[in-house]
Amino acid sequence: MESEKPHAVLVPYPAQGHVNPLMQLAKLLHSRGFHITFVYTEYLRDRLVRVKGLGSVQGPPDFRFEAIPDGLPPSDNPDATQRTADVCGSTKKHSVAPFKQLLIRLNSTTDIPRVTCVISDTLMSFTVRVAQELGIFEVQFWTASACGLMGYNQYAELIRRGIVPLKDESDKSNGYLETPLEGIKAMEGLKLKHVPAFCRTTDPEDVMLNFMIEQMENCKISSGLIINTFDELEKEVLSELGSVFPPIYTIGPLHLSARNEPETRANSTMDSTLWKEEAECLEWLDRRDKRSVVYVNFGSIVVTTDETVAEFAWGLRACGFHFLWVLRPDLAMGSSAKLPEGFLEETKGKGLIATWCPQEKVLSHRSIGLFITHAGWNSLSESLAVGVPVLCFPLRAEQPTNSWSMSSVWGNGMEIQHNAKQDAIARLIKEMMIGETGKEKRERAMGWKMKAHKATSKGGSSTASLDRLINQLIHRVKI
Repeated sequence: MESEKPHAVLVPYPAQGHVNPLMQLAKLLHSRGFHITFVYTEYLRDRLVRVKGLGSVQGPPDFRFEAIPDGLPPSDNPDATQRTADVCGSTKKHSVAPFKQLLIRLNSTTDIPRVTCVISDTLMSFTVRVAQELGIFEVQFWTASACGLMGYNQYAELIRRGIVPLKDESDKSNGYLETPLEGIKAMEGLKLKHVPAFCRTTDPEDVMLNFMIEQMENCKISSGLIINTFDELEKEVLSELGSVFPPIYTIGPLHLSARNEPETRANSTMDSTLWKEEAECLEWLDRRDKRSVVYVNFGSIVVTTDETVAEFAWGLRACGFHFLWVLRPDLAMGSSAKLPEGFLEETKGKGLIATWCPQEKVLSHRSIGLFITHAGWNSLSESLAVGVPVLCFPLRAEQPTNSWSMSSVWGNGMEIQHNAKQDAIARLIKEMMIGETGKEKRERAMGWKMKAHKATSKGGSSTASLDRLINQLIHRVKI
């Protein structure tokens, strides 16, 4: 009977890289018999409806969508990506009461099961105290890497040791970020520049610095912590995290785990992508040789400068390879991203510029030889799953930590320095595409592909962890 189903309420942070993995988890739980309520912010819901239509927020009867306010004023550009600090600060203050009212309303609705668990993005951890107040079992979902979580968990100690906040803005460029950080188990060799970048502030009251410290503490009082990674990839880091965090469930890479579940109506009818995908890029790739294309995508949030865009543009021209470049309209600060004059004419026939694309399909295409990425966790997970080597250009959040792990621990890629010019970018691309270093990185990438698929297959570590999570959530129904 429907009333006997476990009912999971999932709350993603309102950004593409956070919505995707939580939606994948929601579909997994739905395929295992859960009633699902997926909670967007009103801003994100409205944006999805504009881009994808009402079908994107209309599921079957046992997969419903709700929305709560984020407390921010209306935006001049309703399709712009909201600033992280604004969302985190505002939801913490203004979304608590609406979320509590939503849970009470769901529990008083007679034609759906009572809410038995709340699974929320760690950045939306205002849900923790609401769930605890109402006596509902709750679990946090860390959508990024375990090494990123470890990096954020150092913030309080870095403040205690006087390493952050920075003393002056010049510390960002005078070599201070090269400061070695001793005593971080499982991440020996880490420097300050590798720690998640929100700590690069001179303000002790910085919103994101203090918000992330608070979120680490909220994680520690949660009933469980889901991480979108797999054991063999981050074994040592996970072991250290396990000593200070609640029970950890490693269920990644989630997009691979999801493929092993039977299809449901929810899987085929809903799309949480915030941009219109240009599927013609796949047809363009079909006409290219095996491993001949450089794929460039800096993700859904990263904002850079027109100068950086120009250096990458001329670097792509100089390397001589075909390229597919996803260039979001809002990639450059303060304006639409502008390609340098003459670039399109000089690369005609060699490259394709798109505003968005189906990334999983692109990365798995036989023509892709290299992925230039911002080192966001979804992108790195997707590249690991298909064995494509990477060049990382980290800019924000835990991307520097991901990039360090990729180059220093996993060995499947290299990093592009922030001040790299077109010649250096071109040299790195050539080395990764046809050089001996690139050959070695590709072999390591293919090795991780095999391990990722093993983890998410029957009997694999991520499959077993997912089963433990589901059993724990179902067990709460029977108490």
